[in-house]
Amino acid sequence: MTNHLLSAALNTAGRRWHVIPLRPGDKRPAGHADKRCPGTGRCAQGHKTPEQRATTDTDLLTAAWAQQPYNVGIATGPSGLLVVDLDTLKPEEQKGTPDGVANFLALCERAEQAVPDTYRVRTARGGEHLYFTQPPGIRLHSTAGRLAKKIDTRGWGGYVVAAGSTTPDGTYTVLDDRDPVPLPGWLHDALKPPQRPVHGSTVAITTRASGYAAAALRGEVRNVAMAVDGTRNATLLRAARALGRLVASGDLARPEVEEALSRAAAGNATQPQRYYDDVITRGLDWSIAHNPAGGRAA
Repeated sequence: MTNHLLSAALNTAGRRWHVIPLRPGDKRPAGHADKRCPGTGRCAQGHKTPEQRATTDTDLLTAAWAQQPYNVGIATGPSGLLVVDLDTLKPEEQKGTPDGVANFLALCERAEQAVPDTYRVRTARGGEHLYFTQPPGIRLHSTAGRLAKKIDTRGWGGYVVAAGSTTPDGTYTVLDDRDPVPLPGWLHDALKPPQRPVHGSTVAITTRASGYAAAALRGEVRNVAMAVDGTRNATLLRAARALGRLVASGDLARPEVEEALSRAAAGNATQPQRYYDDVITRGLDWSIAHNPAGGRAA
């Protein structure tokens, strides 16, 4: 099994697709989650997401799969891919309800387009993954249900389970081994995120801090406010960790940092506010714990 999965990982990397080790027999990425990050080793400069750890380095892959029979994941964004995920019905859903394949066929018919011939994988539960290359210069992110029910997409910020991987539901198998074709224009138009106004210049900052601390607060708040979809959470976490060092040193007050970052995140919110506030709390807690006040110069 390990040799089979290593071969799948190396074949995937041979296509220049960036590989993520998944837990053996599972679809979840191997390694620790952000909330359990020790902040050491490869995460010394901040938590490394599975997408950031994905690689095409065959030596690294060989060493990893020598340790465990990992399943194989593909980080779709770095691989230049947009994968359309056509899901099956859940056991509790009424029979006869259209599944992802049926809904995608209906989408193609309404667009007066044929179902694209491209690299295609059958999932363990009988669904399908259709692989496309992303348009040049475009970063399409993952979506859930934007095209239709039972249809998700995986782009930047997402991943898919590669062919050859096995879960308790079955094995992922290739249905069409041709190279992925470019994402059709009509699908690209349907997946383009709506244009959002930039609020970075409208976030007013009031602080008693001066000099470097005040400038750092204003700069990080602007970064968060101007962050585009798919990057906002990571930008917010980096900002909280950066400003947390100044909270630990006493140059900034924690309440003013929390309020400023929270208002900046709310400007272009795509998640509930409590989600962003939790990211801020985790980022500040981590930074304060790793930058004790005792290290401050007199």
